[in-house]
Amino acid sequence: MKALGADIVAISPQLGIYNQQMKKEKNLPFDFLSDKGNQVSQKYGIVYTMPEDLRAVYLRFGLDIPKHNGDDSWTLPMSARLIIDRQRMVRYAQINPDYTQRPEPEDTVEALKAIV
Repeated sequence: MKALGADIVAISPQLGIYNQQMKKEKNLPFDFLSDKGNQVSQKYGIVYTMPEDLRAVYLRFGLDIPKHNGDDSWTLPMSARLIIDRQRMVRYAQINPDYTQRPEPEDTVEALKAIV
């Protein structure tokens, strides 16, 4: 992406310590930024509140969203891949409420090439 003049950044509502753990565990070559309280995600309109029944499932599997996010809102951003230019304009967006559905990296690279 650097060759195309772009940086890859992951944004997560998780506290910085958990983002850094994930980066290290997965050996990810890009930076993670913490979006405390999903403030950035709210600006893009991609935040949802987890329903009570799903919260119980997460907790049974040891996935403590309030602990990792540092608040008790039970809000998460939808899975999104955005290309944002220097003027903060969204030039490409792939957003899916199903976190298991992610765009292929090649699709993002092709979208970036079409923009630059």
